[in-house]
Amino acid sequence: MSFSGVPLSRFPAYIQSAARVKKACALANLRAGLLPADKAEQIMSACDELAAGRHQDQFPVDVYHGGGIGLNMNLNEVIASLAGVDIRPVDDVNMSQSTSDVCHTALRLTLFGRLGELDKETAAWVEKLEELASAFASVPTIARTCLQDGMEISAGALFSGTAAAIRRQREDIALWRKRMTRVNLGWTVVGTGTGAPESYRREILPALKDVLGYEVTWRESPLDAAEYPDDLAAVSGLTGRLAQILAKFSRDLRLLSSGPETGLRELRLPAVQAGSSFFPGKVNPVIPEMMIQCAMLIEGHDGVIQRAVGLGEIHINLWEEMMGFLLLDSMGMLLRAMVSLRERCVAGITINETVCREYAASRIPIIVACKERYGYQYLSSRIKKEGLEAVVADLRNRGAGTENS
Repeated sequence: MSFSGVPLSRFPAYIQSAARVKKACALANLRAGLLPADKAEQIMSACDELAAGRHQDQFPVDVYHGGGIGLNMNLNEVIASLAGVDIRPVDDVNMSQSTSDVCHTALRLTLFGRLGELDKETAAWVEKLEELASAFASVPTIARTCLQDGMEISAGALFSGTAAAIRRQREDIALWRKRMTRVNLGWTVVGTGTGAPESYRREILPALKDVLGYEVTWRESPLDAAEYPDDLAAVSGLTGRLAQILAKFSRDLRLLSSGPETGLRELRLPAVQAGSSFFPGKVNPVIPEMMIQCAMLIEGHDGVIQRAVGLGEIHINLWEEMMGFLLLDSMGMLLRAMVSLRERCVAGITINETVCREYAASRIPIIVACKERYGYQYLSSRIKKEGLEAVVADLRNRGAGTENS
């Protein structure tokens, strides 16, 4: 039944969210007159202990075991054990509930919190990148297309463009964070509500709001919630997209800092460790490389998550918990990698202004700068007849080209 060696205890935020869900269920059952006050108080007190982060070692169940029932049962048993000998795991702790609505809800509440962390970190990234864009704005360098020389460009352009790309992802983070407050709690296994009395269902969302401190609503269709966890796929896609943006930026940092003598040498990255056990004095861009590796792992997780949307059968998608824990793992990796890359690399980037200005004054930028004055056809014809070196030398003698020529 277990194979991965990844216990539920590795996901404390999920356990805390699930404990809050269980507390809200006990409160709703109490208000509905289904659960005696003394039992409800005992269960809610036990849930508070878990929500505070205690007893994490009591969750050994493998998160990727067959189905997802073991997750809910592990919670029920731990809560019952903490609540007292007269509390029964299924009849009392799990009253009016099923794995399908409890774990579905706990997962989305966990993602609500994780997306909040991601929003905060992306905001810090935008601020730092805009700061570097401003600091390097006055330094000219060369743009490259297809890794070939292009026109003159500000050294700050790379940072400005990346800041805008990350800022755009924040819009989707806000959208999907809001959607994570749409849950199916109260509708049990396949979305019909069987096993949950109407009196309980009337109380569950108000109880959940009282426990959480923010508004939670039902999904438009609880049947859809049981069959199609495509909201998890959407958040996974967002996570993967942000990871790929940062991987691209990290590859740019590796190229632009390559050298120190025979590479591009435009940027200097902070050294965080010895770069080689063979080359004395060599320093590798290990922090950007860490981000690239992180993005590759997230891409693998996302591939499984996207495929799992179509692997549900008839009235339920059995793989929702697998999707959720892969996604939580991806988001955890991404957050840690983002903090490390920002604090240990990006924050300490400096620029080699001499090299940048030399690139800005090289041949292709001069040709491009003169194109408006002389025309594409004229310059192309001259280069074909006389050669690039001769044409650029003539343009320089005329004082044409960039302000740095």
